[in-house]
Amino acid sequence: MFMHSTSITVTTNASGAATAYVQAINGPILAISYVKSDYANGVDFTITLEDSGQTIWQEENVNASKVVRPRAVVQGTGGTNLIDVEPIYVCYERVKIVIAAGGATKSGTFIIQTG
Repeated sequence: MFMHSTSITVTTNASGAATAYVQAINGPILAISYVKSDYANGVDFTITLEDSGQTIWQEENVNASKVVRPRAVVQGTGGTNLIDVEPIYVCYERVKIVIAAGGATKSGTFIIQTG
């Protein structure tokens, strides 16, 4: 399997907020790693796809580095949710990272792994 990793460091403004974009990616998102540098404890993340708005990772009050493996619920042909989940597939869309409550001029790194 071909895998690719994209890394971005996001620095907050004086109010502790930031918005950053990762280059367009294509394929399934296998994992997102957050590597804490000096964001304040309790930082909030909202990570979505820019065009579709699909949520990839949304979490509040994060205090330490972590890795998530986001998945989407699968629907049957009738539109009802199934028990299965799959990686979130992306077709040449940028990933938007929004930070809140990160502390003034603080930073953290995000690594997005795709297949």
